[in-house]
Amino acid sequence: MLSYRHGFHAGNFADVFKHVVLTMLLQALARKERPYVYVDTHAGAGRYDLHSEAARKHREFMSGIARVWGERGAPAPVAAYLDAVAALNGGAARTATRGAAPRWYPGSPRIARHLLRRGDRMVLGELHSSEVPLLQREFAGERCVQVVRGDGYHLLKSHLPPVERRGMVLIDPSYERREEIGHVAAGLREGHRRWATGTYAIWYPVMPKVPAAALHRRVIAAGLPKMLCAELCVLPDDSPLGMNGAGMIIVHPPYRLDIELRQVLPWLHRRLAVGDQGRTDVRWLVPE
Repeated sequence: MLSYRHGFHAGNFADVFKHVVLTMLLQALARKERPYVYVDTHAGAGRYDLHSEAARKHREFMSGIARVWGERGAPAPVAAYLDAVAALNGGAARTATRGAAPRWYPGSPRIARHLLRRGDRMVLGELHSSEVPLLQREFAGERCVQVVRGDGYHLLKSHLPPVERRGMVLIDPSYERREEIGHVAAGLREGHRRWATGTYAIWYPVMPKVPAAALHRRVIAAGLPKMLCAELCVLPDDSPLGMNGAGMIIVHPPYRLDIELRQVLPWLHRRLAVGDQGRTDVRWLVPE
């Protein structure tokens, strides 16, 4: 049985990075009027209480959301992300206290729900028996949200292609299983076979026990076109302290996303890095 629970890590620097990129992807989809679908294979609980015992055990949110919360003059995608966090906390991001942390932190489904328009919808997959009831309760009565209990990779078979023919898939596992990289690559290949025009975003940690280069090789070998990679590291890649950074592989990215990421990620790095350590990187794994 998988033991990972995101409540211990909610709002950390990797969440901030992931959710800013997710915001950029969903905003790009909203530039066209036609409805879209958001599919999340590892949805989690939907929201997290940063005052809970789990979150306060390591207080990872203090090196994540707390470092950007209440920032004035943030780049537009970061400001939109902070607005999504603020919406869950009953206030506006621009009036938040700088350097503090909000009470509630939104998971990817709650970020997406904030950005959905009338006519758009979400399909959320979750395997953990303790998380599924929380996710169902979070979106109870929301007709545009479907929660599916079970292995999220099955969504790539059962729910693709979507009727909208527009949208994105977020693949965001915990990588605690040794075979997870293989599952990600196989899931990506299957999803793309069924829905070649969708956007796919794969989150991964940068840490010694999850070799990013191996993941890159596996997804490149899938033979998919237009594959962009973005990374934000707050420590050197080989630091033994734990997770040193995070990355996103985006298949079929929106137009100019690479340019926008090169503008946004240095801003995030200046606020999230440990001293002047770490790096940012945006590069094409498979060119346009």
